[in-house]
Amino acid sequence: MDRRHVMLGAAAALATPALLRAAPAVAQAPAAAASGPAPLGQAPGFFRHRVGGFTVTMLNDGSRAIPLANFVRNAPLEEVQRTLAESFLPTDSFRIPFTAPLVDTGRHLVLIDTGNGAQPAGSPVGLVAANMRAAGVDPARVTTVVISHFHGDHINGLTLADGSAAYPNAEVVVNEAEWRFWMDEGAAARAPEAMRPAFANAANRFRPYQGRIRQVAAGAEAVPGIRLDAAYGHTPGHSAVHIADGTEQMLYVADLTNRPELNARRPDFHIVFDMDATAAEATRRRIFDRVAAERMRVAGFHFPFPAAGFMAKEGNGYRFVPGDWSAAV
Repeated sequence: MDRRHVMLGAAAALATPALLRAAPAVAQAPAAAASGPAPLGQAPGFFRHRVGGFTVTMLNDGSRAIPLANFVRNAPLEEVQRTLAESFLPTDSFRIPFTAPLVDTGRHLVLIDTGNGAQPAGSPVGLVAANMRAAGVDPARVTTVVISHFHGDHINGLTLADGSAAYPNAEVVVNEAEWRFWMDEGAAARAPEAMRPAFANAANRFRPYQGRIRQVAAGAEAVPGIRLDAAYGHTPGHSAVHIADGTEQMLYVADLTNRPELNARRPDFHIVFDMDATAAEATRRRIFDRVAAERMRVAGFHFPFPAAGFMAKEGNGYRFVPGDWSAAV
């Protein structure tokens, strides 16, 4: 295991829920008395838009606050706080949102990443399944699950609380380099102690899908119109997912950046979850230069909900421009 893969046990931080449970508790609305008003809350978190003839439903998985200290490895905390303040974000902690796209191509129903999965009651994350049902979709209808990479917040939703498959009729499509790394027993044995639970978690989450897992090379299609593109650095086989129908296209960048207000505005920030931070920065710049020049719609797993819009080049970084909301799909 070389130094690219061991910095602060980056992969384990997302794959092991216990490490994130150490974050400050998220305030919950107090339960209302039986005779009082209903507790405050939000409407179900889903948003639909079109990519050509495809319908894309963005499914919110909630958000979680983590400590800000040491989140960026190569910049002082004060510099990170200034960047967040420029976007009117808190500077005492860092709230990470999670959103997964569901793409209906007409022939295939494709979920891209699965979110944090089953959680204790009252958890601020793990909402993909509930929001999928709210959007009128039965998980049994999902034909294909595409996984961008194997960090826990992307794969934990593959299974239910009892360990069975959450998408019982789906084929799972993964990048072959990502699969090789996380399923390598030698790599697991050489990994630092803090990172080993991530390897075990990956094995457990994919186990119910044995016989229905397809490994593909970078550039290959999962289904017609949905392609896995190399976006390495965050993990060894991290993939962006290109969605196209006719002349319309969108690039789901997964974890190319964490919140764009931080990691796109400052692509040089090396965050703790990037396993090869130098490669991740180079990949960020390459892909964001492309989508900005082509004015291509983008979506991101950690973008603010509904997590889709555009990326504009701005100085030495990039500015996320949210897509226009419309009641019409």
